[in-house]
Amino acid sequence: MISIVDYQMGNITSIKNALLFLGVEYRIVTSGEEILNSKKLILPGVGSFKQAMDNIIRMNLYEPIREAALKRKVPILGICLGMQLLADYGEEDGYSKGLGLIPGKVCKLSATNDSLKIPHVGFNSTYFKDESILFEGLHNPTDFYYVHSYQFVMDEEKYTSSYAIYGEKFTSSVQKDNIFGTQFHPEKSQANGLVIMKKFVQFGTNNA
Repeated sequence: MISIVDYQMGNITSIKNALLFLGVEYRIVTSGEEILNSKKLILPGVGSFKQAMDNIIRMNLYEPIREAALKRKVPILGICLGMQLLADYGEEDGYSKGLGLIPGKVCKLSATNDSLKIPHVGFNSTYFKDESILFEGLHNPTDFYYVHSYQFVMDEEKYTSSYAIYGEKFTSSVQKDNIFGTQFHPEKSQANGLVIMKKFVQFGTNNA
């Protein structure tokens, strides 16, 4: 069963619908105890980095998420803002500490010419590393759906599992051991996105 973390910033409905389509059982979790008793976690998110972290801290979810991911090695998938929260800190609405699960910072996308609008919205070609678990079986590059104004700037490039280009090259997904993140929305990316969701659901099952 997949646990979807509800910290009052998530686009949960579309994720629920994708999991239902795949025939995957899920539950919504809102407490640290539930997080620590989860076998897999999805961290959704739409909106402000600062507000998201304020909510996570206020709901006493910060340490449980870190313990689940780092100590208990629970597979976790951050989606859009959920991926950005994996960083050390973010600059949106002022400096905010992130979850610190993957080294790096979150800063605003820069529009390199007048024809590019921020936020970046729509399908975009995404280029991934051949060994990236979530992308197995997909054509490289593959289109995924994006809605974002900020990007995850990595401290260590080895944790970047894919990138896209919107005026500039930016990290579109991350992977560090049991920790995954996608800047794009797999739950809104049609058949290709469902492959990503299914790969995460299956992650670790052969090695359990």
